[in-house]
Amino acid sequence: MSLLPDIVVLDLTRVLAGPWCTQILADYGATVIKIEKPGVGDDTRHWGPPYALDADGKPGSEAAYYLSANRGKQSVTLDFSKPEGAALLRQLVAQADVLIENYKVGSLKKYGLDYAALKEINPRLIYCSITGFGQSGPYAARPGYDFAIQAIGGLMSITGEADDMPGGGPQKVGIAVVDLTTGMYACTAILAALANRGSSGLGRYIDVALLDVQVAMQANVGMNYLVSDKLPKRWGNAHPNIVPYQAFKTGDGNIVIAVGNDGQFASLCRVLGKPEWSADVRFASNPARVEQRELLLPMIAQALQEWSSQALAEALDAVGVPCGPINNLAQVYADPQVQARQMRCDVAHPSLGSVPQVRHPVLFSGDAIVAMRSPPTLGQHTDAVLTEQLGLQADQIKALRRQGLV
Repeated sequence: MSLLPDIVVLDLTRVLAGPWCTQILADYGATVIKIEKPGVGDDTRHWGPPYALDADGKPGSEAAYYLSANRGKQSVTLDFSKPEGAALLRQLVAQADVLIENYKVGSLKKYGLDYAALKEINPRLIYCSITGFGQSGPYAARPGYDFAIQAIGGLMSITGEADDMPGGGPQKVGIAVVDLTTGMYACTAILAALANRGSSGLGRYIDVALLDVQVAMQANVGMNYLVSDKLPKRWGNAHPNIVPYQAFKTGDGNIVIAVGNDGQFASLCRVLGKPEWSADVRFASNPARVEQRELLLPMIAQALQEWSSQALAEALDAVGVPCGPINNLAQVYADPQVQARQMRCDVAHPSLGSVPQVRHPVLFSGDAIVAMRSPPTLGQHTDAVLTEQLGLQADQIKALRRQGLV
């Protein structure tokens, strides 16, 4: 059984933060109806190469970027910039549980698709807006993109090698981490609002901003600053609060060692043949190791030169010290743990035969299932949704298509 079998979501989002949110809801079994502009669709449909391969091994029309964030949805093409199209969308709203959009602040009001208008149609509607800077404040009207938010929100000030190191300077994270985290925050907010609606009977308006999420997700680094009033710096692959907790060179490669407590440090020292280090007052506790990192880390680095990465990883695994190789993605998907958890899967696709997907990373006990259905082709479900949801006949849909409304 699906987890959200009776929830209908209207998805008016594009690119990543919003689609990531609605993909999670689709995975959990909600009916997610993705509203797209006729003939164009989500911007990311065209953000290639690469494109998924068809049955003959040739690039198809679906960009990998789009395929990453639109699994399990239904695609309806509808031009709501026209009054007739907006009227159709309002009919869908009357039957929906959730609407999520990521247009600029105020953009949907001119079509009568803002929350104030739609809650009159459906008081139980949960309406979620995702923007760069939120619905209020001096930046509200600005467009917001992940890269810019990583800069404005401080993430790039703590990411990358230190300025005095080779290659030093600010760096963005290798994925659009603010978009993805914003999508997850939006999803949890929607689920909370749905739970609340069960007792209150009323919907909610949800305002989610990328910048707010970026500030919130700084977690311990942000709290370090608030507590100490000291600006954090870039540590590269090191950690500001824990030592040793970083990447090291071995005799034949690189490895990450993540010592989280004093017992693990003692085990590391024994493996390296240096048990006296863990008894040394300068290194016996994590606060001491943080204080003495400039002394301790070169000592560890020197000891690691006698080891291969694989032999060291096996030795540290055996004594419970967290560690791991720095894998590329080919190595990730070849990893026996990743394969055992079936993180890569292939799902049937209406025009390509099948497309690869990354499994939803949550598993549930019992008969609860996470749906794994392919991302839709543009307008794939237009006729079915208009027929099933609004009761339109085939000739009516043809007329709408002639007018360019769907």
